[in-house]
Amino acid sequence: MANTEAVKDPASKGKLKLIIIFVVALLLAIGLSVGATWFFMHRAESKPAEVPAADAGKQPALYEPLNPAFVVNFKQDGRDRYMQVSVTLQARDKADLEALKVHMPVIRNNLVMMFSGQDFTALATPVGIEMLRQKATASVQEVAQKEVGKPVIDQLLFTNFVLQ
Repeated sequence: MANTEAVKDPASKGKLKLIIIFVVALLLAIGLSVGATWFFMHRAESKPAEVPAADAGKQPALYEPLNPAFVVNFKQDGRDRYMQVSVTLQARDKADLEALKVHMPVIRNNLVMMFSGQDFTALATPVGIEMLRQKATASVQEVAQKEVGKPVIDQLLFTNFVLQ
């Protein structure tokens, strides 16, 4: 019996050492992972987020809705069709936007004329709506450039668009 215990003893010691090394390595890996996570999380919190230089001088967006909504009628295939569009202007400078408000009758007139001159079937697609939005943005920027001396608005947004 003494011989069998002596034979089992060295083999079990080798397995025990291997298990201990594996457990220590696993605990070390977990500890490093937790430590690195904690380090990077606290480092990110301590530094304020850097704003890119191009956006540092950019003012927050201002929105000016053009009320009431535009309603335009079309004749297509002998049927009366209608379009209702709610428009909002996006600008960055409040003073320029206030200066542009004086010229809203001209802007509204140009937009009504543009909307009524569109093809109804083209407006039934998302691409047609986006093209109309870009044309309307250019039209308002053209009036702003002529009257105020700069484009004033970044873009014109359709906040409601209904075709019937």
